[in-house]
Amino acid sequence: MNGAEILNLIAYAKENLELSERDAQYKANRVAEIMQSGLEGAEAEDAVYGELSLLPSETDRRFAEIFKSEGGKAATDWFYGYCVKNRYVKKSVLDKNPRFDTSNGLIVTINKAKPEFRDPKKAVAGNSVDAGFAKCVICRENEGFGVRNKRNLRTVSITLGRDPWFWQYSPYGYFKEHGIAVNCRHIPMHIERQTLENLTEFVDMFPHYFIGCNAPLPRIGGSVLAHDHYQGGGEILPLHKARIKRRVRYSKYPDATVGILDWPGSVVRIISDKRDEVIEIAECIREAWARYDNSALGIIAEDGDGVHNAISPTVIKTVNGYEMNVILRSNITSEKYPDGVFHAHPEYHSVKKESIGLIEAQGLFILPGRLEEELAKVEKFIAENRELPPEYAQFKLVYEETKSLFESGKFKDVGGAMREVLGSVCYRILQNTAVFGEEKDFIGFLKTAGFKA
Repeated sequence: MNGAEILNLIAYAKENLELSERDAQYKANRVAEIMQSGLEGAEAEDAVYGELSLLPSETDRRFAEIFKSEGGKAATDWFYGYCVKNRYVKKSVLDKNPRFDTSNGLIVTINKAKPEFRDPKKAVAGNSVDAGFAKCVICRENEGFGVRNKRNLRTVSITLGRDPWFWQYSPYGYFKEHGIAVNCRHIPMHIERQTLENLTEFVDMFPHYFIGCNAPLPRIGGSVLAHDHYQGGGEILPLHKARIKRRVRYSKYPDATVGILDWPGSVVRIISDKRDEVIEIAECIREAWARYDNSALGIIAEDGDGVHNAISPTVIKTVNGYEMNVILRSNITSEKYPDGVFHAHPEYHSVKKESIGLIEAQGLFILPGRLEEELAKVEKFIAENRELPPEYAQFKLVYEETKSLFESGKFKDVGGAMREVLGSVCYRILQNTAVFGEEKDFIGFLKTAGFKA
């Protein structure tokens, strides 16, 4: 990198990263040293932009100033824009990920930026870090840590339940302004009444965002269970658009709206403009589900292998007040389904074998990057009227359904038929995760929790 290129970077930082004139020469010298250090490619870029970015304390201060003077949306608009401009959120790359809406109301995206995650044991360990100050990959101590490619990571402080948390944006960006709220303490993920209070407090501060928490169990939770955190962002997900199909009553709060969602998974929605009502009703459901057994349905709350029932709560603010969706999850396994009874069944594993976490449970499916090339090959076999070769045997279901749909004449090209089938497979995977296949069974559970149909 020559002197002119360094000057261009300094000019960029002045315009986009709030670099002061007083610090410009110092930063130019630091960038020159980085370029002589032997770093190459993405590592060098991250190091340069990390050097040109505001210090963490300065980022915190700027965010707090905007929040105080202009409100939560202005603060997150500034911070997200900053994380794009300093190249931590690689939006130009993420925008190239294939993404489409399905005819059944879901959203499907293929994320080429993130490797496929198939090891639940790593989730329990929190993807622990072998070196440095951080205990896991989402600890705040990663900020600026080159070994973890976090040189240009910046976070901002927030308070939830009088405890210190921080907010950062995901470089993987599954959806618009995808971020995570992380407990400053490295403690395991858990869901209790305080979790529900924290989620509603978050949307009070940032009413333009949704926020939710993965079930804190392997196979049905996130990829980092060892560190307490939530996920949220600025997109209306398919679950948010679903309607209540069967209302139930909670006598203590007759004005609150509670009901079973018209959704392939098992979800209860609670709506009220009174925050405490939403929290108490959701807590009632959480406690009841944590101890609920139904051997006829294969639901076992706890056995020798540990706890199996948990909820994934997610909340938004609307004109009706707080809307909390309580997703019932179970990670029980069986001889027939060793990866999980209420998980994607084996016939769908070629498409999605990873945990069906909070985001998929809300109708946005993040499929592994390998599928872009693999499914293109399957489409080619169909377009050329060729049989599926043995090395692609795992795609037999997708091949046959796509071929049949394409030959029916409903789609002009194989790609359209393939997208329709992918949407259908994702919908069926959500149905696999439903702990109650029949409404009468769902109502039966809710009655045990004190609700009236």
